[in-house]
Amino acid sequence: MAALFAILAGGRATRLGGEKVGAVLGGRPLIYHPLDAAIAAAGVGEAEVAVVAKPGTKLPEPPSGLRLLREPEQPVHPICGIVTALHEAGGEPVVAVAADMPFVTPELLRWLAGLADPIAVPSHAGRLHPLIARYSPAALPALEAALEEEAALQETVASLSPRLVSGEELSRFGEAERLLFNVNTPGDLHEAERMLIR
Repeated sequence: MAALFAILAGGRATRLGGEKVGAVLGGRPLIYHPLDAAIAAAGVGEAEVAVVAKPGTKLPEPPSGLRLLREPEQPVHPICGIVTALHEAGGEPVVAVAADMPFVTPELLRWLAGLADPIAVPSHAGRLHPLIARYSPAALPALEAALEEEAALQETVASLSPRLVSGEELSRFGEAERLLFNVNTPGDLHEAERMLIR
């Protein structure tokens, strides 16, 4: 399995005081949770793991040897990190994971990496979840065009005829709501703490 697991950490995080990736969850920085899953998914194969962040993003000390990719300062847009990762992936697919998704599992990430579809994205509870998705190099031109226009990520991905990963498929790897949970607010962080112990 050759792929780049990219932890996307380029957002402003205004609802968490601008310090989302360093917010503490379970006694550890929030970003460490999806990062651990990505490192476990990569294993000892040909997959790599990288954190993608803005030049000014304050990041906790990363594990030794981890790649750090700096996306452009502007625009502040989720597509920016995906495009940066695809440019740095050496022609391999990218499995993008938002830095604020603490409950993704290595098994889910590894499965996404192994799919053959140009784009594979979870579709659950009536919406797409493009910040935990597989993107092949074939998707790069369309994503670059969308970034140029600062088009919405969900609408962009929906327009590219992605392979939709159903809630039933997700259930093979855990409860869909838990796998797709992301931390945007102090309330979300409190809920994530509660979820950690169950």
